[in-house]
Amino acid sequence: MAEMQPPHPPTLAARLTHARAASDALFDVVKPEFLYERPIRERHRIVFYIGHLEAFDRNLFDRRLFDLPSADSRLDQLFAFGIDPVDGGLPTDTPADWPALAEVHAYGRDVRNRIDERLAAFDLPPDAPNHDTPAQLLNVAIEHRLMHVETLAYMLHQLPLAQKHAHDLPRAHAAHLYAVKPEMVPVPAGRTELGMTVERGVFGWDNEFGEQQVAVEAFDIDRYMVTNGSFLEFIEDGGYRRRNLWNDADWAWKESARIAHPVFWSRGAEGWRLRTMFEDIALPLAWPAYVSHAEASAFARWRGAKLPSEAQWQRAAHGALPCQTDNFDFRNWNPVAVDATPDSASTWGVEGLYGNGWEWTSTLFGPLPGFKPFPFYEGYSANFFDGQHYAMKGGSPRTAQCMLRPTFRNWFQPHYQYAYAGFRCVRD
Repeated sequence: MAEMQPPHPPTLAARLTHARAASDALFDVVKPEFLYERPIRERHRIVFYIGHLEAFDRNLFDRRLFDLPSADSRLDQLFAFGIDPVDGGLPTDTPADWPALAEVHAYGRDVRNRIDERLAAFDLPPDAPNHDTPAQLLNVAIEHRLMHVETLAYMLHQLPLAQKHAHDLPRAHAAHLYAVKPEMVPVPAGRTELGMTVERGVFGWDNEFGEQQVAVEAFDIDRYMVTNGSFLEFIEDGGYRRRNLWNDADWAWKESARIAHPVFWSRGAEGWRLRTMFEDIALPLAWPAYVSHAEASAFARWRGAKLPSEAQWQRAAHGALPCQTDNFDFRNWNPVAVDATPDSASTWGVEGLYGNGWEWTSTLFGPLPGFKPFPFYEGYSANFFDGQHYAMKGGSPRTAQCMLRPTFRNWFQPHYQYAYAGFRCVRD
């Protein structure tokens, strides 16, 4: 009997189609009359992103992969660029400043059709990307879209529940309310590797290249991400009121914005509640606490600890690989308990490193040695090497599987509360 061969990986064209389906499904969550809302004040209105994903692909592929003469240069430009949360000011546009939804959808359909016509006649390469190859451009388009499927979930999370179509989801129940006792595990001194070389022959974003060996001293790290239950103890001990736990910038932000708890939390008559994408539930104590870098740093000081550096996180993750029981790739809208995935523990016993929530580090996002920006997307990383963004590692429930690689680096500024980002603490 012939040995069964493993299935071939999907082609780049099939992966692009799959990514489009993921973004289309996410926009379908919003009731059409609310697509001009701005759920997060630092971001564009939702309608922008419907046009942006298609404009990005057109602008990227045109004259690089094949010729794509513009059908509407005005919309190509209007939908070209998003907003950084610390760009210096809040947007002031109104819904009337944007094209009608029918025009935006027509633009998107036209772009997709013209791209697909050319892809069908194009001799697509195997998925072995390197610099300046068609495979690299297609991977950029695919991962860019999938990144937005995650960051758009952050936005839609902030929409009032009545503005979204309800999903038939398993409801959180009492089993989610159990607490996970925090514990630390030792990680011995050793070397860890950040980044990768171009010669490895796999796709990565520009900030992933520049292999660097780092010596890391021995340290202890939380076995699990910090839970809502542990963060609740911080709140009840006056963590948001204790000046000594916050640096100057974080305290000023907290005071001016009147921040007193994580953005996903609210306090009702019966205690703390958590806003999930489609319902408000009793606070699940075993789920990871999604907080800003500023809040995570204050908690770590309260614990007599600190956030791990990027190199410490990478060292702690040695031997860990995403497995099918982990919480990623759009399988869930919500986190799961931090101790729910022991099968993917690292060599040192650190659990839940990939999926269930990005993890803040103490490392400012910056270039690895020999950094070279993508010539077709020069600002993707370089615009954020500004000392105002911190590197994050791991992934969340809404992170696509293709980005759960050890070299992938995410980043946000320290006062952005909306990301599906948690943390764990370390002690030297």
